[in-house]
Amino acid sequence: MTRYVDGFVLAVPKQKLAAYRRIARQAGKVWREYGALEYVECVADDVKPGKWTSFPQAVKLKEGEVVLFSWIVYESRKQRDAVNAKVIADPRLREMMRPKAMPFDGKRMIFGGFETFVRLRRKGGPR
Repeated sequence: MTRYVDGFVLAVPKQKLAAYRRIARQAGKVWREYGALEYVECVADDVKPGKWTSFPQAVKLKEGEVVLFSWIVYESRKQRDAVNAKVIADPRLREMMRPKAMPFDGKRMIFGGFETFVRLRRKGGPR
């Protein structure tokens, strides 16, 4: 089955990770409530600066920050667009996304929508 994925890469100050986690958990509940299949937030553990490109370079990582790599899974692009329209209109999310409430610099966040191209799973693995 084809899936659609919104992907995100951003930098978060290490001292604001707890605040980010709280917001991410709330946001994930809202997205899933409106139909997202999966909401995942990952903090960098083995991400080194590259010579030409890298996650740290992409988000202009500063001293004391860490890279986050996140994604939201949907049934399709059409379903993603419908879910996101509801999410954007939800007052819970609007409150969380106020620039002063966000514990990171949204100008350095990279994001986009992706159609699944290859998907391989171990037999009996998660759907």
